[in-house]
Amino acid sequence: MNARERPRVVCLCGSLRFQSLFELERQRLTSLGVIVLGPEAISEELTPARRDALGELHLRRIDLADEVRVVSEGGYFGPSTRREIEYARKKRKLITSVEPTLNL
Repeated sequence: MNARERPRVVCLCGSLRFQSLFELERQRLTSLGVIVLGPEAISEELTPARRDALGELHLRRIDLADEVRVVSEGGYFGPSTRREIEYARKKRKLITSVEPTLNL
């Protein structure tokens, strides 16, 4: 990458139950010169309103990204991740997965 190229931006999506996988993928992509966006665990109580607000915040991360990368293990992703994948599809984002055999 030369100084004039914009680095690729990847948004990580998936269940935070895979926090260690998120961290490994964040580190791997960063070492490749990629800007990584992703959800962060919070210590506050997740009320329905707070959960909705954080979900909307994550959609804005997807808006900023060139690629959406699904972090999962054993093919698991829940309803929130499914919603994010559908949103990314509508926005015509490249969608990839840390699991090469995962059918998105």
